[in-house]
Amino acid sequence: MQSDPTNGTPGDDPDTRAASELPVNQDDIDDSLYQSGLPGPLGLLDKGIARLEAVMLAFGVLAMAANTVANVVGRFAFGRSLYFAEEVNQALIVLITFAGISYAARHGRHIRMSALFDMLPIRPRRWAMVAISALTGVLLLMLAWYAWGYVSTQASRGRVLPALRIPQWWILVWVPAGLFLTGVQYLLTALKNLTDPGIWLSTATRDGYDLSKDEERPAS
Repeated sequence: MQSDPTNGTPGDDPDTRAASELPVNQDDIDDSLYQSGLPGPLGLLDKGIARLEAVMLAFGVLAMAANTVANVVGRFAFGRSLYFAEEVNQALIVLITFAGISYAARHGRHIRMSALFDMLPIRPRRWAMVAISALTGVLLLMLAWYAWGYVSTQASRGRVLPALRIPQWWILVWVPAGLFLTGVQYLLTALKNLTDPGIWLSTATRDGYDLSKDEERPAS
């Protein structure tokens, strides 16, 4: 028996039906269960990069916490701060930020303004996702190119960090790397939307409001 949508029951409401089909723990990301949407060797490479990003993010956050706590303890317990604490945190912030944007793109977790997008029919919505992903990917690759030029300039100048005494470009190299990987992710997302049914936020994450199966099903 079908519920009457006019009575406020969830029987045939498409939004409620879509929400009921989503995984219960969708807000949690288990990197050990990540499955790439790419075929063959590309899928293995994608999965390896995903694991590396997760390890880098975990290491960066834990190292920043340990460094900050050690600095505070040294300052208040022994009267001396760690002279390198600020520079280490700066390096870790760059690492976390630019490894994080690729990680978020891989899992479809970047903030989206999708009010108009969600009102489109299935086919225009799919083509809009292709255009959005492709344009975003191209822009990020352009930024990666300019960032690499900046890093190369800094390397040629031979600047070093005052406390750590390491070349400054060592901590900046994550900027073009992160932008490049994120751009590639968006281009692969555009390709995924062109070749696979449905609407995809990334190569492994389907749009939570993708009702393509319901919209494409013929009326009985």
